[in-house]
Amino acid sequence: QVQLVESGGGLVQAGGSLRLSCAASGRTFRIYTMGWFRQAPGKERDVVATINWSGGGTYYTASVKGRFTISRDNAKNMMYLQMNSLKPEDTAVYFCAARLSTRNEYDSWGQGTQVTVSS
Repeated sequence: QVQLVESGGGLVQAGGSLRLSCAASGRTFRIYTMGWFRQAPGKERDVVATINWSGGGTYYTASVKGRFTISRDNAKNMMYLQMNSLKPEDTAVYFCAARLSTRNEYDSWGQGTQVTVSS
């Protein structure tokens, strides 16, 4: 299992920006895909964006396309989520997650970082 720690959350006004960071440690050589998920109170945990660790291919959920950018620095075992043009509906706890090459599911999770967007 990979250990993940998120940081960078906070309170921002609508239209503002935040950058989330995720530091990975442990068996990082086994990472196949990493992603950002978010969960608002009373809602399901939903995928925001994913990135292939080796090739860098990305996926974004429709609601964040054009506003969020996922990236990674393999040498530093870091993943980032640049969030621009934030909306109140982006308010959620954001989680960093990793899928290992031998697994079908994301099974390594960070503790979450709160993002609150005020209107």
